[in-house]
Amino acid sequence: MALPTVILPGYLANAQPYQEMETALAKQGVAAATVPLRRRDWLPTVGGRSVIDIVQALDATAQRVMVDHACNKINLVGHSAGGWIARIYLGEAPYDIHSSDRDRTLPRPARSHVSTLVTLGTPHTSQERWTRRNLDFVNQTYPGAFYNDVEYICVAGKAIEGKKADWFTFNSYKMTAGSGTLWGDGVVPVSAAHLDGARNIVLEDVQHSPRKNALWYGSHSVVKEWSQWLA
Repeated sequence: MALPTVILPGYLANAQPYQEMETALAKQGVAAATVPLRRRDWLPTVGGRSVIDIVQALDATAQRVMVDHACNKINLVGHSAGGWIARIYLGEAPYDIHSSDRDRTLPRPARSHVSTLVTLGTPHTSQERWTRRNLDFVNQTYPGAFYNDVEYICVAGKAIEGKKADWFTFNSYKMTAGSGTLWGDGVVPVSAAHLDGARNIVLEDVQHSPRKNALWYGSHSVVKEWSQWLA
């Protein structure tokens, strides 16, 4: 039986869309709980500001899940920005790049109680100046699959090729990876969703977010693909 799993939603997302992912994981024998975020909980992070409140909400859910399941280890799944925020949560270095955080501390380093980190369509790189402040901290402090005692699984969807005629996808890929003519999930290109040293997976026809008549990372058949790597 897999360890209980905590899901961290993507940027500006609330917990509701991840009920589908929780149900799909349950069918694979994996107990899962989503960090109960609301859209407004993300507002203090807008413009590249601190994500410490999100990290603390993640820790509160992780601690509750370990108590509920009488265990001292969990798996962690981060969708979109949730993936790189989870990398901050794993870490031991002070997260003090924002003046508002100088007198605040992160929860205890989570590497002691996270067995596997799965990132789903996470932009591990960015060319966008607001996002880079946080992401540069992550990538310079914890480059690649940083901790040997944590299994890193990085999942990228390959569904949409960036073209100038598709303004949103083209510009999203360009802001993330520097080129708009790549393949990805419609928001994050494959190259940006992978990390050096991780088990990097590409899933065909998988899009970034839930859409009618389309697969995304939380669709039952897709969850079946990546959940096999959970500890």
